[in-house]
Amino acid sequence: MSTERYSRQRLFSPIGDEGQQKMSGKHVLIVGVGALGTSCAEQLVRAGVGHLTLIDRDYVEWSNLQRQQLFSESDADSRLPKVVAAKSRLEQLNHEVHITGLIQDAGREELEALLGDVDVMIDATDNFETRLLMNDLSQMYRVPWIYGACVSSHGMSYTIIPGENACLRCLMDTIPMGGATCDTVGVISPAVQMVTAHQVTETLKLLVEDHEALTERFITFDLWKHRYSSISVDKIKKEDCPSCGTNPTYPALSIENQTKSAVLCGRNTVQIRPAQTGERDFEELKDRLPEGTIKENPFLLSYDQGDFRFVFFRDGRVLIHGTKDITEAKTMYQRIAGG
Repeated sequence: MSTERYSRQRLFSPIGDEGQQKMSGKHVLIVGVGALGTSCAEQLVRAGVGHLTLIDRDYVEWSNLQRQQLFSESDADSRLPKVVAAKSRLEQLNHEVHITGLIQDAGREELEALLGDVDVMIDATDNFETRLLMNDLSQMYRVPWIYGACVSSHGMSYTIIPGENACLRCLMDTIPMGGATCDTVGVISPAVQMVTAHQVTETLKLLVEDHEALTERFITFDLWKHRYSSISVDKIKKEDCPSCGTNPTYPALSIENQTKSAVLCGRNTVQIRPAQTGERDFEELKDRLPEGTIKENPFLLSYDQGDFRFVFFRDGRVLIHGTKDITEAKTMYQRIAGG
């Protein structure tokens, strides 16, 4: 480990030499590699975390470049998967950090397979289905996680320690989480940085094992209007909570809550997941596709027909842009790809 690289961080007494050494042996999982995910990833890689795992199902688009700091114009032009583009950039920043990038859905099976040696999970997703899944897995496997959300000029963050404080499901019955998304009302980059400043700081506290310094409150802010609040949630934890109560049932982990198809948040796009996993053969697929515009890279194949674009991934998933109707999307998928 380079002593000069982290010299200023070591001088910060709550971290010091001992904390830096601890950090170099820790593993952080970031779920989602968009605005929050890229910002958190860059800060943690520069800080010297030992192992960073990134999981994301999407690819880089031009609308991402305004706030998703690890991506370039060439990434958007090539429709490169976000984890691939992010991993390439992060490895240029710090070769000492082991980085794993996974181009896949963050479902129960995928996340559960990763949690054996993960020390902290960071929420950088854009939907509550995934967050509730993270919440239940966190409670089941006793892995802390840092909730974060950002839209418009607003943001919020909360640190969840299994067995100690209220979980996300407890909070949702009391604290309004909002329904707007950055795809419907926009978002400014400084709000993203404010959220990740809280998320990464809390993560560093966990990595250096300074648990007494952890924030015990729910943080919200509006940068544009210069408003900041810190809400006490000490009395919100519920004994009968199905996720963190005395007799948990972990509802987000049930089979009926694991969807195969989903409308992507605010994007006029439906994702369809195959019933069985397996690597898709792009050459065979191209032979079956009707006439249309095809672009591909080693990770995905994009097919445009009329007002719709189909993006096929190696793991069998497909994104259908141009509709929010799952039934319509499935019908087109069967017609275009033959199942």
